[in-house]
Amino acid sequence: MNFSHQKQPRREFIKTAGLLSSTTLLTNQIPKQANPRKLETLALNGGKPAVTITPPDATKWPIYTEEEIQAVSELLRNPSYAPIAEFEEAWKKYFECPFAKAHCNGTSALTSTLFALDLPPGSEILVPDYSTWFPVVPMRFFKYVPVFVDINPKTLNIDVEDCKKRLSPKTKAIMPVHWYGVPCDLDYIDEFAKEHGLEVIEDASHAHGAKLKNVLIGKWGRMAGFSLQTTKPLPAIEGGMAMYKNIRDYERSVTYGNYDLPKTFPEDSPYRKYQGTAFGGKLRIHPVAAILGRIQLKYLDQKNKTGVAQMKKLNDAITQLPGLTAQYVRPDAERVYYSRNLLFIDEAKAGASRSAIVKALKAEGVDIVEYQWTLLHTYPIFSESQWWEYMPVLPKEGTPKGCDEANKTTISLPYFTTEQPELVEQYIHAFEKVWAHIDELK
Repeated sequence: MNFSHQKQPRREFIKTAGLLSSTTLLTNQIPKQANPRKLETLALNGGKPAVTITPPDATKWPIYTEEEIQAVSELLRNPSYAPIAEFEEAWKKYFECPFAKAHCNGTSALTSTLFALDLPPGSEILVPDYSTWFPVVPMRFFKYVPVFVDINPKTLNIDVEDCKKRLSPKTKAIMPVHWYGVPCDLDYIDEFAKEHGLEVIEDASHAHGAKLKNVLIGKWGRMAGFSLQTTKPLPAIEGGMAMYKNIRDYERSVTYGNYDLPKTFPEDSPYRKYQGTAFGGKLRIHPVAAILGRIQLKYLDQKNKTGVAQMKKLNDAITQLPGLTAQYVRPDAERVYYSRNLLFIDEAKAGASRSAIVKALKAEGVDIVEYQWTLLHTYPIFSESQWWEYMPVLPKEGTPKGCDEANKTTISLPYFTTEQPELVEQYIHAFEKVWAHIDELK
């Protein structure tokens, strides 16, 4: 007979219930389980590092396959410039833009767009101080004036409010940069530009495939330039691409560095007559780079998706820790990554200094550095009059506030380019472990 469902005798029930009540009471009096990471010893103090694996392909980039190898090999067997036009057509199809021109690098692409602007000598162009020299130094060739603008330290992108402070009657254009793949506030920038009659030229060198309000970066401004250098989201080892909405911008820009193309312009083009000489530059992309760029473009969205998912898993976990945040991305924006993963440490909220935290994380095996960027206006070339007909406008306050905060708070982690679930978990472990011992780092 099965007695499992028989009623328990009342005396036994009371005895059992009393025992359970006592156990429950005692359990409620026991302190909650301490943070298990607190029980570990920091590697800094002789404990076992949290990160114990270093997969060789974790940050490998570019990622080329047999498809690229075969296409380049075929070019070597049958040399041709045809891959350049093929790449440009693929680019126009992806971006749904009317005009595009491939260049030998991103600098030449952006320089050509500056020439296409055709602004009066002495015209001022607003540029972020927290950026690269590549599209800024060439402004001197066209007698333009770079005006250095502060950034938002939460995004590392140009600050529209500070742009308003830097305006002058000579201001004619603005060149936003989408720092490490985070889209700028291009809707606000466009509104600001239209209000003051400014042109917008996008430096989209970090943001291939990124979007704002479902519009691809590169399609917001009058023109845009992309770098295809080896670390970028779309790597051709070296190369660049410029995009245009207006045919006259396209013709003028192309004639700056392509002596062989003016004959392809319409009969009424004012630049058609410069066939054979152009304006003295030769900025054509190499066909090998064009092949690499075209094939990489086919897989751009998927590679971006994989990379963003990897970084999201890591960043969503570690930014739960006090004082640690990632670059802010608007809900209506889609960012991409390349090269590094940038975050910020608020020392007051974290409970220890950035340098102490970085030192502890390094001991745990994390690839991390205190990220500091050399502000553009501090380079000698921008303060030496022999290089400029019209001198650049430097910040009156010395170091702009946003740039200063960024350099004091930013840390740099690697960008994992392939799926690395175990490595991501070990990085999360390392951060949680260091934060559990934050009092020891004061």
